[in-house]
Amino acid sequence: MVKYLTFQASTRLEPSLNKNQSSAFALTLLLIASLLAGCAKDADDSEEASELVLYRSAQSGMAAGNYKDAVTRLQTLESRFPFGRYAEQAQLEIIYAYYKSAQSEAARAAADRFIRLHGNHPNVDYAYYLRGLASFEEDENFLTKIFPLDPSKRDPGAARESFDDFSRLLRRFPSSEYAPDAQKRMRYLKNLLAESELHAARYYIYRGAFMAAANRGRFVLENFQGTVAVPDALAIMVEAYRLLEQPTLANNSLRVLRTNYPNHRTLDENGVFQADRSVKKAQKSWLNVLSLGIFG
Repeated sequence: MVKYLTFQASTRLEPSLNKNQSSAFALTLLLIASLLAGCAKDADDSEEASELVLYRSAQSGMAAGNYKDAVTRLQTLESRFPFGRYAEQAQLEIIYAYYKSAQSEAARAAADRFIRLHGNHPNVDYAYYLRGLASFEEDENFLTKIFPLDPSKRDPGAARESFDDFSRLLRRFPSSEYAPDAQKRMRYLKNLLAESELHAARYYIYRGAFMAAANRGRFVLENFQGTVAVPDALAIMVEAYRLLEQPTLANNSLRVLRTNYPNHRTLDENGVFQADRSVKKAQKSWLNVLSLGIFG
């Protein structure tokens, strides 16, 4: 009979810790845990401190008028600490920094982003306001500071956008602290846009596009009531309709002009209409000729 040899593994006993050793081991573990917690806290404190340093340096830059540097620091703050304590505030303040550094397009984009991400923020009205300001001053460029260009002769696109921005601010936040200033700017922009329409109408008369001129005048009457451009719009309509040989429309416009603006420059002391030829003089200025009609 074959006997199989079996090997029985001997039981290996771990050395046991006495009472003093157990206490020392527990104390060691506690010390290590405390050190780790302390390191984590120090890291958090250091991170918060560096975020605060960036934010304060951006604030200092803006206070000193160094807005481009402030933009750089605010961008760095947001990229390094997107969920940090100052992230939202940085997104709001960078709009102002862009605006003050004459980066209108960037300011509007930053405002749009803030409004989209933080529509319920307590200071979101400020973002709407800054967006309007950025468009309001967009056309204050190098050339307009050198040449005495009539604002109504510039491209009205930025003015329209600014007007719409301020309108949205007043609709959403009628009690905003920025509402009074927005209303004043809207009154100015409304007159500016109306004058821009008149400028186009006078040009159409000069070029012989009389129907287009009459339509511009009517557009002012329909959309810019209360502006100083209304009487001139009526005068343009009278002149354009006469040149189109439409006496009924011309007389209707003249009657409104005489009734509401009897002292208008196109009316003599007897109320007889005299066509305003000032446009032709303006078209012949040397600045207008040299700038191909852009200036003067």
